[in-house]
Amino acid sequence: MLRVRTQAPVACSAMPQAEGPLAVALVGVGRMGLALWRGWAVDASLAVRGFDPEPSAEARALGAEAAFTGATAKVLVLAVKPQVFAAAAPQASGLLASGGLVLSVMAGVSCTRLAEAFGTDRIVRAMPNTPGAIGQGISGFALHAGAAGDVALARRLLAPLGAVEGPLPETQLDAVTGLSGSGPAYVFALVEALAAAGVAQGLAPDVAARLARQTVVGAGALLDAEAATPPEALRAAVTSPGGTTAAGLGVLLAEGGLPALISATVAAATARSRELG
Repeated sequence: MLRVRTQAPVACSAMPQAEGPLAVALVGVGRMGLALWRGWAVDASLAVRGFDPEPSAEARALGAEAAFTGATAKVLVLAVKPQVFAAAAPQASGLLASGGLVLSVMAGVSCTRLAEAFGTDRIVRAMPNTPGAIGQGISGFALHAGAAGDVALARRLLAPLGAVEGPLPETQLDAVTGLSGSGPAYVFALVEALAAAGVAQGLAPDVAARLARQTVVGAGALLDAEAATPPEALRAAVTSPGGTTAAGLGVLLAEGGLPALISATVAAATARSRELG
């Protein structure tokens, strides 16, 4: 394991400009790590080094290194799978300067466990989702005891993944995981179900697939464009009394229908997140 250089703790968010760019070490340069690095690459106030045992071609193009060596950083970002955290932590700890900040985007690894592994209370734990890989995701984050002054820095570092929500109590990150972390898969399942329903009504599979996909893409774009309008108001605007949409919603929103299914779905994913943690 690399030795950690000893120095006085530094509050990253308050560092004077004279000290130059903020040194960031990114461990794990997969899809999420790449999305972060691409966003940071246009910020001259950040000096990023990426580390990955098996970097992809794009990661290598950004300068990713396979060996965890080099000068220590003021910020260590962990974007590895939680299953490899125990093996990666000893090497990664050598990249973090004394008093530095740790930002984790791993599911299920608690702030307490991170603090024990890296010997610091400056821990930010975030839960992004897969659309973050194209900058269209949302991340919820929580702070450990020593990171109260790192809210602005956490938001800045997570911004390349999309919207940022927090700080939240760490106990709520399991619910964030169950809702937005796993949520894209629920939307993809909806597209599958819509396409299958179209085929059942006589549409060709390719036509049904295109109609289902673009319906969800377009509805999402409308939600974004009409951000000040509640989704129930958008739904009402499409629903003429006695019309086709009303007939469909009568089934979808009936007792035991979509609201109950989604509630049970998010509850199951939240419970599993707690178990894994």
